[in-house]
Amino acid sequence: MRIHSCHFCSSPVYPGHGIVFVRNDAKEFRFCRSKCHKNFKMKRNPRKVRWTKAFRKAAGKEMVVDSTLTFAARRNVPVRYNRELVAVTLKAMERVAEIRAKRERAFYKNRMRGNRAKQREEDRKLVAENEELLKQGGLIPRERTVAKVVGEEIDENSMDILESAEQREEVLVKVPVKRRKQKN
Repeated sequence: MRIHSCHFCSSPVYPGHGIVFVRNDAKEFRFCRSKCHKNFKMKRNPRKVRWTKAFRKAAGKEMVVDSTLTFAARRNVPVRYNRELVAVTLKAMERVAEIRAKRERAFYKNRMRGNRAKQREEDRKLVAENEELLKQGGLIPRERTVAKVVGEEIDENSMDILESAEQREEVLVKVPVKRRKQKN
């Protein structure tokens, strides 16, 4: 049983599924679903369509260069059946899958770290541009307001509704204090 890959989106095409388009020069194009077939007929470039694996690799969202990816390359060399060779191959395949999963996690974490740093930089720039709004006293940090009622909790939903500092201080006095019941 051979599992082909879609010519457009590179997802697996299992036997009995998908569409095969055979061109006049006898080249076969296999598609996983009609969506891929239609996009191919519209002559769209898979590297520019955001949901394809080609786009993800070209945009740097997935690993492109890694030694574990070369194991997936198709090999057409026939080998005589050997029970020990099959056992060793299966163990090697499992190990390669583990290594690839570990490297993909590391790649993802490294990619997301850049997004977090970029977001922090944008937030700092926004605060630096609008310092006058902070100095007017329109915003009070939550720690200061909650610290006034010692050892007791405040209904946080009512705190979020009110905007100005004066209203928040009034709420601290007027809102009934919620206490948690202790379980025995």
